[in-house]
Amino acid sequence: MNEIVWRGMTRPELDAAYNNAAAVKNSAEKTAEYAERSARMRAQRNELLDLRYGPKPRNLIDIYRSGAANAPFFVFIHGGYWLRNSKETFACTAEGLLPHGIDVAMIGYTLAPDAKLSEIVQEVRAALRFLRKEGPKHGVGQNGIILSGWSAGGHLTAMTVSEADAGFPISGLYDVEPCRLNYVNDTLHMTADEAHAMSPILHLATQNKPMIIPYGLLERPEFQRQSQDYHTARKKAGMQSELLPLEGHDHFSILEELANPGGKLTRAVTRLADLVKQKAATG
Repeated sequence: MNEIVWRGMTRPELDAAYNNAAAVKNSAEKTAEYAERSARMRAQRNELLDLRYGPKPRNLIDIYRSGAANAPFFVFIHGGYWLRNSKETFACTAEGLLPHGIDVAMIGYTLAPDAKLSEIVQEVRAALRFLRKEGPKHGVGQNGIILSGWSAGGHLTAMTVSEADAGFPISGLYDVEPCRLNYVNDTLHMTADEAHAMSPILHLATQNKPMIIPYGLLERPEFQRQSQDYHTARKKAGMQSELLPLEGHDHFSILEELANPGGKLTRAVTRLADLVKQKAATG
């Protein structure tokens, strides 16, 4: 008999609880569609692609400018359980924001097992510091950074939001202990100490920035709970936090609300951008 490993679940049950690709029947097709749309986007907007922020092959950033003066700056971190996908796959998510006069950047990072989770976090920090310093030279980032990411990118957003002015983690992971106990760790090789250190919900003092936390109501229950628990913990700590559950969306379809200029996530980002702008104006 399988023993209980996490919140009343056995290892096979915990594996299933976090396997979004298996839970969403068209996940592979949806990811392929995003990649195709993104390839067209990159071909059309290729002025500032693959800017190097570090020595590793994937230490690259793509910037897409809206053309607006003093534009808000939205920085996105891709997901894939820290072990797959790329910044190139999700460039199409910028299509919703650019028409609203919001500049967008996509961060690349080394994937596991070539990097530990703690090393990936440090790479993202380095990317954000690069954008703080070098972004204005490319006409972006003068008025603050809204940091976002999806899935594992949502986790990386929470872990590094101290380098930004606001956070927008989408369907993220905020306690990575269940990932240490399930199939994901077959590649990540996290220790218990690293899982503790890499769980944003356990280190809230570093994350006191305004945040909107979206997730889909068709997502796996564990992912919904992760967002709910993180928001609750932030509120208890006195932080500015808004939970944004979206009806009719699973772990993959939720990104359509960002890729669409009229999408619910796009509208939420514009609200957050206004807040960052107001805070900058008042000092």
